[in-house]
Amino acid sequence: MKIIMLGAPGAGKGTQAKMIAEKYQIPHISTGDIFRANIKNGTQLGMEAKKYMDQGLLVPDELTVKILLDRVAQEDCKNGYVLDGFPRTIPQAEVLDKALAGLGEAIDYAINVDVPDENIVRRMSGRRACLSCGATYHVEHIPPRQEGVCDHCGQALVLRDDDKPETVQNRLKVYHEQTQPLIDFYTAKGVLRTVDGTVDMKDVFEAIVSILK
Repeated sequence: MKIIMLGAPGAGKGTQAKMIAEKYQIPHISTGDIFRANIKNGTQLGMEAKKYMDQGLLVPDELTVKILLDRVAQEDCKNGYVLDGFPRTIPQAEVLDKALAGLGEAIDYAINVDVPDENIVRRMSGRRACLSCGATYHVEHIPPRQEGVCDHCGQALVLRDDDKPETVQNRLKVYHEQTQPLIDFYTAKGVLRTVDGTVDMKDVFEAIVSILK
């Protein structure tokens, strides 16, 4: 079962991807995590990616797909995987499709977690992060036991710059321009399924599970 998660930043697709991975015992693969792992391990692909990242440039699609294919070729992916954060654009989707087709494989489902922009701005401005251990919270939905303090390590929680309303609006603009066309792309392939991301995350997950059955 090869799944791609789609949805605007803050739609909750990362949370759902983790829950799917746990339920079906398949890896949750985020391109950011793969890049970091390859760089940490000093792989040839990691070093290539680092050259771009050190200059503040986006890693080219071809290299990103190479790193991704290297990851999905590993033993733990034999029953499938959940891709989170890739592809983000039509060219990336086309490169991925071509590469998978070369292996005799294809994406089974593209799950679109649909949430209106105004909900996302409200949702993300409530997020708080611990810069020390990486734990994340939400002032309404997942509050820390003590306001402004991380449950895990006791450090102060912050509203990250990329969760501030003006930044979120910019990210949504980029999403609609670049990533929204992927919905049409995967609809044309017959693999797109959309779920309502405004309901409780357990209900979102139940809707996804009913699709994957």
